[in-house]
Amino acid sequence: MKEIKGSPKNLRELLQNKKYSIHYYQREYMWQRKHIEELIDDLTSEFLDFYSEGDSRQMVKDYGAYFMGSIVLAGNEKSIIDGQQRFTSLTLLLMYLNNKIKANGDSHASIEPMIYSEQFGEKSFNIDVDERAECMNAIFNSQPFDTTDAGESVKNLYGRYNDIAYIFPHEQIKDNMLLHFCDWLSEKVYFIEIVATTEQDAHKIFVTMNDRGLSLTSTEMLKGYLLSEIKNDVKREKLNNIWKDKILNLKKDDDAGDETFIKAWLRSQYAKTIREGRAGAINKDFDIIGGSFHKWVRDERYNIGLNNSEDYELFIKKFEKYADVYMKIRDAENNFAEETKYIYYNARVNFTLQPQLLLAPICYEDDWDTIIEKMNLVARFIDLYIISRFTNYKTLNYSTIKNFVFNITKDIRGRSIEELKEKLNAHYINFESKPEDVLYDLRLNSFTKKYIKNMLARITGFIEEETGVASNYCNYIAYTKNPFEIEHIISDHFEWFIDEFNDQNDFNQWRNSVGALLLLHKSINASLNDKKFDYKLETYCSNEGNIYSESLGQKAYKNNPQFMKFVEENNLPFRPYVAFGKREIKERIELLKKLVQLVWNNDMFIV
Repeated sequence: MKEIKGSPKNLRELLQNKKYSIHYYQREYMWQRKHIEELIDDLTSEFLDFYSEGDSRQMVKDYGAYFMGSIVLAGNEKSIIDGQQRFTSLTLLLMYLNNKIKANGDSHASIEPMIYSEQFGEKSFNIDVDERAECMNAIFNSQPFDTTDAGESVKNLYGRYNDIAYIFPHEQIKDNMLLHFCDWLSEKVYFIEIVATTEQDAHKIFVTMNDRGLSLTSTEMLKGYLLSEIKNDVKREKLNNIWKDKILNLKKDDDAGDETFIKAWLRSQYAKTIREGRAGAINKDFDIIGGSFHKWVRDERYNIGLNNSEDYELFIKKFEKYADVYMKIRDAENNFAEETKYIYYNARVNFTLQPQLLLAPICYEDDWDTIIEKMNLVARFIDLYIISRFTNYKTLNYSTIKNFVFNITKDIRGRSIEELKEKLNAHYINFESKPEDVLYDLRLNSFTKKYIKNMLARITGFIEEETGVASNYCNYIAYTKNPFEIEHIISDHFEWFIDEFNDQNDFNQWRNSVGALLLLHKSINASLNDKKFDYKLETYCSNEGNIYSESLGQKAYKNNPQFMKFVEENNLPFRPYVAFGKREIKERIELLKKLVQLVWNNDMFIV
């Protein structure tokens, strides 16, 4: 190698008015929601350790620093050889913060030059990749972007930006703290910048860092520690092979699948404490497991029952059993099956802490029938928790709910089926309110959109099942070239309803009410955009609609004995309409209240 330069630099020094390239042979931007969750949680928790109410922005210069690792660059063109996942994700975070600050009518002098800059009269993003430019422009300008025909990196970019908007802990970092957070992020988050003269040298550095000692993961170090405590050579070799086989399976579809599982397993079965939600609080079991979990196991070995060689053997056998359960959970999250449908439903709204909760009541001695029943009970509880939160406009982001989820985890750990039902029912009863009680206040907005879509899909699929038709839920919720979207029954024309609504704001509120929404294919939705109800009704009652949209017209009530039986048995106030306005919306809300009670209830917990 000719020359290597290494120096600590903060994020502002690395990004402001700089240009970086990512060569075509580099892997795509691959980060998933869980990676963004960990990044946001780490950064915001670190910031909150230092921030105190009333701090001025000048005081941020005395806050502590946060180390993000190294970034390996090559040549004068600053080609990123290692670090693009973190760099790209931090750029998305900066774009979110910039858009949030602008929406608040404020600005931060350092942020925009860290996102894009101008050279020779031409503006471009500081991480300059042609195929990403259109998506990045849309994100920067807070505009929607259609990823239907986009490449993998672009889809992940847009998805992770939306994840950041949802995950960012607004309840902890309020609007009046955003400028402080931006100051800390730009000045106190550090990398070690390693610059090689040639790209070939940069690759050598990358390979050396990842192949010589530094590449050992927490999983590998945990395996080494556990096996070293087993005295019998034959048993050690057998357990080593078991470990390797499970790790291969865990990593089959996710490079970090092994670590994600081990964190969920240790938290579900062994963690006793979690960091308090206040500035200056120290990390506890839950938080430490999220990092170097191999050290936690070693430090807590006596507390988790590792006293002799036989205990370590059993621990690896438990690892094997719980890994199989975890892989079953992952399969259930990705592939619909009636047996595990609630697990699938929860995954559609990105409830990422689900595996931890599902593993909590599982005992090493449980057979598979018991495991499935326990998982279904907990998944149903999560389903009820999700709808209870979002109908009250409460977020479900990682930072907001992790303490609640951890407390539930401890409470249901190792419970029998009867005990589990009793515990879950007690927590259900303590929910702030039941969803059917707040539907009059539930409206479509950027936060509720994905939840209301899922809610309408569930309700429509439920009606289909109850009337002898196969549920179309999976299609309603799927991302395709022509996906289902939320349809406003009332078109956006206040002037058509001027005698019915007090003003534009009153009109908008009722138009976005959950009682005035249904699901239609995107292409059909667009074609009905400016149409009146009588015109729309023809489509609602055609093959382009579904049983829920069809119930607005006469067709659903003619020659449809299964539907009519369903309506009568459940005393549901379905009826056809010739016009649709405020009174009709109120009637549909009353209908939805009864449907919600049928779809979301605690019947499974009644012993």
